[in-house]
Amino acid sequence: MAVLRTLLASLLLLTAGIGVLAALTDEFRAFTTASALRISVREQPRPVPDVALQTADGRTIDLKDLQGRWVLVDFIYTRCVSTCSVQGSEFARLQNRLAAPIARGEVSLLSISFDPAHDGPAQLAGYQRRSGTRGAGWIAARPIDSDGLQDLMRVFGIKAVADGMGGFIHNPVVAVVDPHGRLVAVLDWDDPDAAVAFVTRGSDS
Repeated sequence: MAVLRTLLASLLLLTAGIGVLAALTDEFRAFTTASALRISVREQPRPVPDVALQTADGRTIDLKDLQGRWVLVDFIYTRCVSTCSVQGSEFARLQNRLAAPIARGEVSLLSISFDPAHDGPAQLAGYQRRSGTRGAGWIAARPIDSDGLQDLMRVFGIKAVADGMGGFIHNPVVAVVDPHGRLVAVLDWDDPDAAVAFVTRGSDS
């Protein structure tokens, strides 16, 4: 009887564990937060909040000003000496590869700082210069108010945690916003081919 009770208890625990795992992994389709985010966005595009941004050249723009084109978005902080610096170089290369649809007003690149207290226009401009910007088509900006920043990070699924050394640990991705202002895809930050294919499939059709 003791063996039977132990077996039944183990089966109950296993059943409960499977239920929790299913809930956390979107019915077993995702085993990481990033994968769950990709599935969620793909199946239900998210409207992007109309947040006011200050750009590297000191202008103020609203995200709605970019509607009507595809926008590739990443989140950065300019003091980062690891992933963000590589992200910047990737965006500079995307500027070059997407030069034609950028010139036609069909595609834009947008880097948003989640460290607006430090990243003013001068810092944002310096980040772009270090990354090798080609000029047109790539906007670096910071949200003007903290509520706007939190709204953006929530919708885009961005997490940034202070690392205790003056920097942040964050999840680098390239997000795709369609011409209707909806977040429709979350891509690997180091897969520029996927980003190019996604936006040109729409802009060249």
